[in-house]
Amino acid sequence: MELIDSHLCFGGEQRRYQHDSAVLGCPMTLSVFLPPGYGSHTPVLYWLSGLTCSDENFVQKAGAQRLAAELGLAIVAPDTSPRGADVADDDSYDLGQGAGFYVNATEMPWASHYRMDDYIVQELPPLIEGLGLSNKRGISGHSMGGHGALVLALRNRDFYRSVSAFSPICHPVDCPWGHKAFSAYLGQDEATWQSYDAAVLLADAKAPWPIRVDVGKADNFLDEQLRVDALAAAAKRSGSDLSLNLHEGYDHSYFFVATFMAAHLRFHAAQLG
Repeated sequence: MELIDSHLCFGGEQRRYQHDSAVLGCPMTLSVFLPPGYGSHTPVLYWLSGLTCSDENFVQKAGAQRLAAELGLAIVAPDTSPRGADVADDDSYDLGQGAGFYVNATEMPWASHYRMDDYIVQELPPLIEGLGLSNKRGISGHSMGGHGALVLALRNRDFYRSVSAFSPICHPVDCPWGHKAFSAYLGQDEATWQSYDAAVLLADAKAPWPIRVDVGKADNFLDEQLRVDALAAAAKRSGSDLSLNLHEGYDHSYFFVATFMAAHLRFHAAQLG
């Protein structure tokens, strides 16, 4: 990876890297926070951002670095999709570049580049651990990234040791965002969509670790798009340990994320040891 930016931050270092992704077939940019004294003992929290975001939204708005430095957590924030002139795109905000939905696309023209599942789980960790960090991994995210965090953890239950989400899209097979993205990326056979649906995956088998989810009750996407009710029902069905926290007055913004970021970081630090 090529280091393209670096800033000292609370005794640690906020870095930005670029690398050529073999999985996605394009250059990718990611942000990495390294706490003071980082090394092979340092666990890594992967943060997946939401629609229209890049790797920079989280590091500039969530206010995570101060406590991550105290807890000794590294935080990796990849981009939300492949990008570039040769990468398929769409004029709408919820499909194409900036809206990868963390799936491996099977339909053209998306299948040529949109393999965010493989990128996050297979290609990125060896690069990050090549910086000298531990293979103790947690994953979290917001909105579309919350969907990605839940789904990738539930699809790779031995790979991650902790999982949480802010305002996640919990049941994309039954919401407008999911229908639009999945029909484009995965095709019209809705049976194939279920392997990327957190509520479906959680209902099928008990999660091996506790899950924390925080949602604002004033979130304008809560009822139609997020479907946290389906996630709660799935956890009850499988006997999974889901802590679903609904917060009066809070919305879908990074003001909400920043407010409860410390609780999530402490949650991951406890799970990651």
